[in-house]
Amino acid sequence: MAGRKAAMNKRLKHKRKAGSFDFTLLFVIILLLLFGIVMVFSASYYYALTSAKFNNDMYYFVKRQIAWAGIGLCAMVFTINMPYKVIRKFAFISYVAIVICLVLVLIIGKDINGAKRWLGIGPIGFQPSEVAKTVVILFMSHYIASHKGILGTFKGFIRCCLILGIPVALIAVENLSTAIVVTGIGVAIMFVASPKIWYFVAMGGIGAGGLAVMLLLPDFAYRMDRIKYWLDPFSDPDHKGFQIIQGLYAVASGGIFGLGLGQSRQKTYLPEPYNDMIFCIICEELGMVGAAIVILLFVVLIWRGVKIAMEAEDMYACLVATGITAFIGIQVIINISVATNSMPNTGMALPFISYGGSALVFTLIAMGMLLNISKFSRNRD
Repeated sequence: MAGRKAAMNKRLKHKRKAGSFDFTLLFVIILLLLFGIVMVFSASYYYALTSAKFNNDMYYFVKRQIAWAGIGLCAMVFTINMPYKVIRKFAFISYVAIVICLVLVLIIGKDINGAKRWLGIGPIGFQPSEVAKTVVILFMSHYIASHKGILGTFKGFIRCCLILGIPVALIAVENLSTAIVVTGIGVAIMFVASPKIWYFVAMGGIGAGGLAVMLLLPDFAYRMDRIKYWLDPFSDPDHKGFQIIQGLYAVASGGIFGLGLGQSRQKTYLPEPYNDMIFCIICEELGMVGAAIVILLFVVLIWRGVKIAMEAEDMYACLVATGITAFIGIQVIINISVATNSMPNTGMALPFISYGGSALVFTLIAMGMLLNISKFSRNRD
């Protein structure tokens, strides 16, 4: 009788813990989201206040960011409570749908700032490339988990590369930086599941050769200019090197403790300071200390993502958690590297913090899935 009661208590204990998610991860997500809203307002109010395009409304960007954050949080709550095994059933149809959307955006997409990246009607729209990050994670994880051992053969490896390559190629036509992120996500998932390391060495060599050839083509000459002005932004301080220089001024002028929240001077010079270059404003207003805290929060988030992946109860969950963690980590590294001029300038949002609707909503959806997976950890005792 005592043994039966102990077994029952153990089952109840396991059931209770299976229903709880990673509260440390949730806490970090909420902190980053709230911090992002504050920084979007701080970085954007002058830009919006002095522009008739935004009706001289200093709250123009922050109101939209709060609205998107609300939508994203609702979506995150939904994905936390929707078992990931149910979400898995829609992996294939989601992949087909996003490939169709990526084709359509090249044909009928809205041209904004010289690039076709948006699909939609009137003011309502989304970026298929942002959705593709999450969809690639779901489908590649589903495909590899459903075909155990597929990455142990070269034929299977090539098949997975083709699955990844289709959306990457479509995205790269108009948005190379996002294509790099999606590639990194797919490679991370495949690397975790593959027993053959040399396949990745070969793929890296082929990819490097292809990139070199692409950069030499006339249509991609402007990408070589990015490298040129990255190395020497002062060779054209008023045009090509302007953003880099102003960003470096912002980073340098913040010192240890910064100029104070809302006190940035460079946001009056930087183009769209609330977007890809928002980390520069963080450095200027909150200094090295504030920037270090932001980086630490991302480190904690990535650590929890890795832990969730390692403790996932099945291969599919492990690969999804790996892809989501890689998605955040790659974007953070690229954004901060560009802001500090550690790599050539490329458009990349800082997760949770940069202004943006599609990016924020689908980042929160991805976080919901990661929290969902954390509910089914193998280490429940």
